[in-house]
Amino acid sequence: MAAPEHHNSPPVPAGLAITAVRVPPPGSLAGHAAVGGSASGPDDDFRTCHALREKQELALWGNLDRCPTLAEAAEFWRGNAYEDRFLFLARLGHETAGLCSVTLPLRENTATAGVDVLVAPAYRRRGLGRVLLRHVEDLARSRGRTSLDGYFEVPIGHAATGATVPAKSGAGALPLAEPGTAFALASGYDLEQVERSSSLALPVPGDVLDQLAARATGTSGDYTLVWWDSSCPADLVDKFAELKAHMSVDVPTAGLDWGLEDWDAARVRSGEEQLARSGTEAVVVAAQHRGTGDLVGYTVLEWRPGVPASILQNDTLVVAAHRGHNLGLLLKLANVRRAQERWPAARSVLTWNASENQHMLAINGALGFKPAGYEGEWQKRLG
Repeated sequence: MAAPEHHNSPPVPAGLAITAVRVPPPGSLAGHAAVGGSASGPDDDFRTCHALREKQELALWGNLDRCPTLAEAAEFWRGNAYEDRFLFLARLGHETAGLCSVTLPLRENTATAGVDVLVAPAYRRRGLGRVLLRHVEDLARSRGRTSLDGYFEVPIGHAATGATVPAKSGAGALPLAEPGTAFALASGYDLEQVERSSSLALPVPGDVLDQLAARATGTSGDYTLVWWDSSCPADLVDKFAELKAHMSVDVPTAGLDWGLEDWDAARVRSGEEQLARSGTEAVVVAAQHRGTGDLVGYTVLEWRPGVPASILQNDTLVVAAHRGHNLGLLLKLANVRRAQERWPAARSVLTWNASENQHMLAINGALGFKPAGYEGEWQKRLG
């Protein structure tokens, strides 16, 4: 379903208008203005939202490593056959005051919705955040959603001191003094899970990779590694779809209301096409069981030419029946080698892992990843 031009919302402060931001069609984003610059044309609202997101990332991290590029954001907010996505811009008079959004799964997990709110610094602590959150919560409720989830990340230095709110998963916590924490709690959300973000400095010396590989190969004789760039080979795509389905439930999700996703070859191809349209490149390494030919694990790294110094770690998974053979480490080692060869300008890899996922955190530590921040996964069940 396409996003409406306007959506009925609760009463808002005088002068505040919430309008839907339509995602521009492909090819209409040429000439994107720099952060803090101006833009003109039919895509002004979308560019305004993106500039607000960029400014938030720069203020929080000092870089745009974690921020989607404009092309990525445009591709994401188009939505697809598997998820509706709505982005809204808030203005106070003629000034940009904030944004909010909601994502609605369409094939499975159809009782859930993802929500997000961002208020411009000049308009914080005036109740606007509550208005925007109520706006997207009401939209989710009107679509029959009963479980809402959202997240935000804080740099590791913000979590160093003071009182904390523990995650219901039993691992990790967020600082109570963080404004986002206070806002989420006051809005009725529970902290279900905390993920740790970590950064790996590149390049990793070849001798370090060789030593780790020698240590890991002793128990992996029943498996071989296969790899591809961006598009999965046709003879493996059905098996890869099975792995993607495992990924939706085999990683720790704490108490989040999230169930098995239905993946097939068409859905894999849809994701690959979306990445290509956004300008994102990917390298994938998978583990194949020699006896059955099944794919039993994989890892993905993604690189954006707009952020050439940073690589993002996407999925990493080894299915439960094939764990204990050092496959996770071997997969990551192989893909780091490939990434360094393909994207020599990159200087870091960013990854996120549930705080309770000690096995994967240990693998990342062996590779040289260092903690960078913490991300809270919040959930609210509508009564």
